[in-house]
Amino acid sequence: MKAISRRLFGKTAAATAAAAATGVTLPGLAASGLAFGQSYERKPVSLKFPEGFKWGCSTASYQIEGAVKEDGRGETNWDIFAHTPGKTHNGDTGDVADDSYHRYKEDALLLKNLGVQTYRMSIAWSRIFPEGKGTPNPKGLDYYHRVVDDLLAKGITPYVTLFHWDLPAALPGGWQNRDTSKAFGDYAGYMAKHLGDKVKNWMTTNELTCFTDLGYRIGQFAPGLKLPNGEANQVCHHGILAHGLGVQAIRANAPSGTLVGLAENATVCVPVIETEEHIKAAQKATRLLNAQFLTAIMEGKYIEEYLKYHGADAPKWEPDDFKAIGSKLDFVGHNVYTPTYVRAADGPLGFAVVQNPSSYPHMASPWLNIGPESIYWAVRNVCELWHPPAMYITENGCSSDDVLTPEGQVGDVDRVMYLRNYVTQLHRAAAEGYPIKGYFLWSLLDNFEWADGYSKRFGIHYVDYKTLKRYPKLSAEWYKTVIARNAVV
Repeated sequence: MKAISRRLFGKTAAATAAAAATGVTLPGLAASGLAFGQSYERKPVSLKFPEGFKWGCSTASYQIEGAVKEDGRGETNWDIFAHTPGKTHNGDTGDVADDSYHRYKEDALLLKNLGVQTYRMSIAWSRIFPEGKGTPNPKGLDYYHRVVDDLLAKGITPYVTLFHWDLPAALPGGWQNRDTSKAFGDYAGYMAKHLGDKVKNWMTTNELTCFTDLGYRIGQFAPGLKLPNGEANQVCHHGILAHGLGVQAIRANAPSGTLVGLAENATVCVPVIETEEHIKAAQKATRLLNAQFLTAIMEGKYIEEYLKYHGADAPKWEPDDFKAIGSKLDFVGHNVYTPTYVRAADGPLGFAVVQNPSSYPHMASPWLNIGPESIYWAVRNVCELWHPPAMYITENGCSSDDVLTPEGQVGDVDRVMYLRNYVTQLHRAAAEGYPIKGYFLWSLLDNFEWADGYSKRFGIHYVDYKTLKRYPKLSAEWYKTVIARNAVV
């Protein structure tokens, strides 16, 4: 090693310096036509987003608010689930979370400091209707008026999600009961009527599969049931019916100019190689693997392949259901984290899913496989299949093993790496002309991460859960620069 070092940093370095001093070119550089010391002409490639592109952050009510027994809030399915032994990491609950219920002005200042134009927040249904329906709670409505007013005063536009999994526990049968879909429609109409003069952008539901399949088929999330296939499929139908009834109710009660969409985490099918056959296979897979949710919503029906696959276990619906479910949307919101790789294959489907090897890289959460190209294909597949007027990335982010230094800093370079690569791929979608209008980073704050409790941190602001003090991470500095320049940095 010493001999090699002397050769590299001794004689060779001296010879190089001498050559530079005399203007002599060395053999390697001579072949390239450049004299030593002559600089290459750098030609920067702009990764600037279109003018008017909106940057924001996302949060959810149960994950950040806390104050679960204050001002008339009703109990939710997640209150019950989190307090059931063994359901969440370390028995963690959202009872306090980030205490954003009391600190919302402080959190809005974090948003303002980032320079975001938008903020995606959710409303706790049980703060408005403690029983899920019936008599509304004026203190709940007043609270969200204050939150929205404070955002608008700071120049931040709210994008409001009406349901982010915290279902009022008083609703009999939860999502197994078709009446819950109707109750959601009533709640959506009430909010549009009473907050619609201030909120112009609404999302009905967040991630349908997470509050239906994960809650009622797999049991990982509230209410923790493992229903037979047919019953679980019916729950999924009630989920998309709630979305459709919500769209209709918002349109019937909100002022003109209101925009309505949803935030969906559709399976992102990425072609293993960008050739025509694999690209077509990925689009076929996108349509089929999302058949019970986004495909049904965008096409206003269950496709034949889905019905045939489930047979007698396929969901049942009433004649007018799909008039609501297929309601035209002003935008599609897509939450993007990981890819599903797809290749062309023989057979009736025309595609096959490629399983990731055990060596595939992931972030701190084992499920969070890294695939920056997934954000490009999320946009492209949805746009080419269903042609929505606009799209937003309503969530994108990652967990990291963040460590707060004694100086109050968090050097989350892995998160910066993840975000930079994903946003670069999003720029590709924007540059190719797809109607991508904005990006909401998940998340503004470390928070209650559902079954993972407080074991995983997704925020660009570190939260000390003992003091509840917020600390900006390196990723917050990075994102602030991206927003200021409207470009990848």
